[in-house]
Amino acid sequence: MKSLLAFALATTAITTPVLAQDAITQFNIGVMGGENAQDRMTSNECLRVYAEDALGVPVKVFTPADYDGVIQGLLGGSLDMAWLGASGYAKAYLTDPEAVEPVLVKTNMDGSFTYYSLAIARKDRGVASMADMEGKVLSVGDPNSTSGYLIPLVELPNEGYSMQPGEYFSDLPFSGGHEQTIIAVKNGEVDAGVTWADGQGDFIDGYNSGALRKASDAGLVDMNEMVEIWRSSPIPEGPVVLRKALPANVKATMTELVQGLHEADQECAYGVASGETAGFAPVTHDAYETIIAIRQAELESGT
Repeated sequence: MKSLLAFALATTAITTPVLAQDAITQFNIGVMGGENAQDRMTSNECLRVYAEDALGVPVKVFTPADYDGVIQGLLGGSLDMAWLGASGYAKAYLTDPEAVEPVLVKTNMDGSFTYYSLAIARKDRGVASMADMEGKVLSVGDPNSTSGYLIPLVELPNEGYSMQPGEYFSDLPFSGGHEQTIIAVKNGEVDAGVTWADGQGDFIDGYNSGALRKASDAGLVDMNEMVEIWRSSPIPEGPVVLRKALPANVKATMTELVQGLHEADQECAYGVASGETAGFAPVTHDAYETIIAIRQAELESGT
């Protein structure tokens, strides 16, 4: 990790602590599920240190057990910043449109900011496509996961695969998160599972970024043993959000810090972004209107 001085010189971030301009006493960052709590803390420790230096107040990272823990923390004001999935942002917005605002989005190596919901299976399971999954168990992630639940819930039925347990798949258990899904597939506890990746680079590496890349890097899965059996349409990458009620200079400092992270410290950005990235780019609410509409329809249907 580069020194804090090098980071300050590499960006245009405010060099005097924010506390001198507008009083805050602590800043809390929430990290969504996908990895175990300790790995999430480790991946974001560099960001915590940079933020603490820039803000001039204690900064803490929180890793709630599920996605909703982060969403509720933002809605309740106990968390100040998080990188949400698109579906998680949609839930936060539909619950309280004034709670958070999207400021940045992770970009892929080609500059795009989309990713995919992917279903994987073990090669020795005899499953080569979703057409081979009739009567088998497909693991989904978290009810608030975009790629791990919302998108498969919409797209798989449109392709002829009912998401009602017992109709096409024998069961559709929630694993609780992407890492749990990947491990369940690896251990043969389920026939296949849905997770996420940017879909760029090589499958054997877990692609360039995403849950598969993180699991592969950590040695949790050998991608040589896996096969991709389904891929969704492109999904807009979820936003980095900040609480709207934060002081304007705090929001500006944190936005600038995260946006400059890749240039200043690629190793830190790799951990924060779950793999290789071209950096974080500005994004607005408009990018998520389609996902919000899908989430609204899901809520209204009672699914």
